[in-house]
Amino acid sequence: MRKIKINFASGLTPNVKGRHAFKYPIWWLYFMKRHSLFFKNSMEATEARRLRTGQAMITGIMFLLFASLILIFGISLPLLSQMRMFGGLKNSNQSFYASEGAVEDAVLKVKRGQNVLSQSSLFLNDAEVSVLVSDILGGKEITAEGDSDNHIRKVKSSVSVGEGVTFHYGVQTGNGGFILRGNAGVVGNVYSNGSITGDNGAYISASAVSANSSALSSNQTNNIPTTPTGGIIFGQTSVAEDIAQSFIVSENGPINKVRLNLRKTSTPGNITVRIMSDSNDSPSSTTLTSVTLGASLVTTQFGFVEVVFPTNPELTTGTNYWLVLDVSNNSNRYYEWAKNTDYTSGLLKNGRVGSSWGVVSPSADGYFEIYLGGLLGSIDNVDVGQSGVGDAWAHTVNNSSVAGNLYCQTGTGNNKSCDDTTQPDPSATAFPISDANIAEWKDWALVGGTISGDYSVDDTSATLGPKKINGNLTVSNGGRLDVTGTLWVTGNIIVLNNATIALDPSYTTTGGIIVADGYIDLSNNVVFSGSGVVGSYILLLTTSDCAGGVTCGGNYAIAVENNVEAAILNAQKGTINIANNVEINAATAKTIRMENNATVTYLSGLADLSFSSGPSGGYEIKSWAEVE
Repeated sequence: MRKIKINFASGLTPNVKGRHAFKYPIWWLYFMKRHSLFFKNSMEATEARRLRTGQAMITGIMFLLFASLILIFGISLPLLSQMRMFGGLKNSNQSFYASEGAVEDAVLKVKRGQNVLSQSSLFLNDAEVSVLVSDILGGKEITAEGDSDNHIRKVKSSVSVGEGVTFHYGVQTGNGGFILRGNAGVVGNVYSNGSITGDNGAYISASAVSANSSALSSNQTNNIPTTPTGGIIFGQTSVAEDIAQSFIVSENGPINKVRLNLRKTSTPGNITVRIMSDSNDSPSSTTLTSVTLGASLVTTQFGFVEVVFPTNPELTTGTNYWLVLDVSNNSNRYYEWAKNTDYTSGLLKNGRVGSSWGVVSPSADGYFEIYLGGLLGSIDNVDVGQSGVGDAWAHTVNNSSVAGNLYCQTGTGNNKSCDDTTQPDPSATAFPISDANIAEWKDWALVGGTISGDYSVDDTSATLGPKKINGNLTVSNGGRLDVTGTLWVTGNIIVLNNATIALDPSYTTTGGIIVADGYIDLSNNVVFSGSGVVGSYILLLTTSDCAGGVTCGGNYAIAVENNVEAAILNAQKGTINIANNVEINAATAKTIRMENNATVTYLSGLADLSFSSGPSGGYEIKSWAEVE
C-alpha cells in the first residue's frame, strides 16, 4: 500500500497515481491532526488508567495475600509452638517415668537381695535409661538417667542398711541346752535357756550363762485359726496408742515369755511388752515385768514373734492380768495385732499406759501365747573364761573352773565359791530370728520363681537365686554354687565332699540367707564364703525340729562334721550336732551338741549382722528425688 504524504504548508496532497489531486482546507487538516492526537492521547490515557487499575488490583491482592499469610502464621505459629511444647513435654515425661521405673526396679532388686549390676542400660517407654548402682557409706546409691529424644530426666535414690539380725553370742540355745564333748569349745560367749554340760577339755573362752528355761508348753493360748482374718491397729493415734489383752492363768508359776502375732506398716519404733496388774477391769499403773520387742522382728505380714522377760514374777491362778503393748503413735508408722474371738478368759482394750482404756470390741481378742515356769539353769564341768576374764552365771554351777566371777545359788567342785548375792538367777532370752522373719525370707525367695524337684550341683559350677526349690538341694564333689538371692528349700540341704557355697560379689557387706524346711547335712571339707567383703556371711537356717535318735530317721536338724568352715547356723526348733574339726562363726538352736575338737569362733561383727533381704538388716529407702 502506498503512503500518502500531506503537505500541511500548502494544503495540497501530492499526486496520486490514477487519481486527481484533491486539496483539503487547512482547518480540516488541522482538525484531523488534533483529533488524531486527541485520540492517541485518549488511548494512552485509557491504557494508563487500565495499567493503574491493574496495579491497584495486584496491590490489593498482594495486601490480602500478605494479610492472609500473617493471619495464618499468627494462628499456626502458636499451634506449632504448642505442638512442639507438648511433644517436648511428652518426651520429658517419658524420660522421667522411665527413670522412675528403672530406679524402682533396681531398689526392689537390692531390697530382695537379687544381683544388680553396677552399670546397666535399658529401654522403657521409648526412652533409653542408664542405671548406675554405687556403694556409699551405710548403703547404696541408685541413679537412673532417662533420655527420650534428647530430653534428659534423672532420678536418684539412696538406700541404707536397716537394723540387723543380732547374734550376740557364739552359741545360743533354747531349753534343750548346750552339750560339749571331746575337747570341743567356743571362742566367745554362750547363752543357754537350758543347761550347759561338758566333760574334760570342754571350754568357753568368754562368759557362760545358763538361764532358768521357759516352760515346754504354753499356759494360755489364743491362736486359732492359724491364718488370722483381721487385726486391731495400735500406735497410729494417741487415742489408741497402746493395746492390752487381759488373761487368767490356769496354775501358779513365774512368767517367762510370751508370743504375739503382729504385723507392721512402714517402720514404727520398738514395742515395750508389759505384764501389768488389774485395776477395775483395765491395766493398772503397776508393771510387773517388761521387755523390749525389736521392730525388726515384726514384718509386714502377720507372724508370731517371741519375747522373753528379764524378770519372772509369779502369776496366780484366778487373778486378772494384762498383756500390754506400749508404743509411740505415728499416723504413718504403726502396728496391727491379729485378732479372733476364741479366747473366753479375757478382753481386748486400747488406750494409753497411765491413761484411759476403752473396749475394742466385746468379741475381739488378740493372738497370744503365755508361758510359765521352766527348769533351773546349770553349768557343769566346763572351763569358763581365760586370763581372769569370763564369768559363769547360773542357778547351779558344778565342777567348773571359772576365770572371772562365779554367780550361782548352789555349787560344788568349782575353783571358787558361789557369789549368791550379787546377781539373781538369769532369765531366758529370746532367739534372734522370729517366725515372721523366716516367712518373709521365704517370700523373697519366691520372687525368683520355683524349681519343681531336686536341684543338684555335682563337680560343676552354678549360679542360683532368688529361688524356691520344691525338693532337695545338693552340692557335692567339688561343686560350687554362687548364690545371687535368697534360697528356700522345702526339702533337705546336703553339702559334702569339697563343695563350696559362696555369695555373689553384689552382696558386698551384707549376708545371704538359705532356708530349709528339712534337715541340713554338711560334711567333708565344705566351705561357705561371703561376698569377699568383710561383714558378709551365709546364714543357713532350718525350720526342722529333728533331734537325732529316732526322730527324722536319726538326722539332726543340722549336722556338721569333718572340716566344715565359716557359716552361721540356725535351728531354733531342733538340734545342731557339730563334730570333728569344724569351725563355725555362730550357732543358734533349741539344742546344740559339740564334740571331737569342734570349735565355734564368734566374730564381733555378728552382733549386728545385716542381710540383703527381709526386714532384718535389709535395705531401707533413705531418699528418692529427681535431680535433673
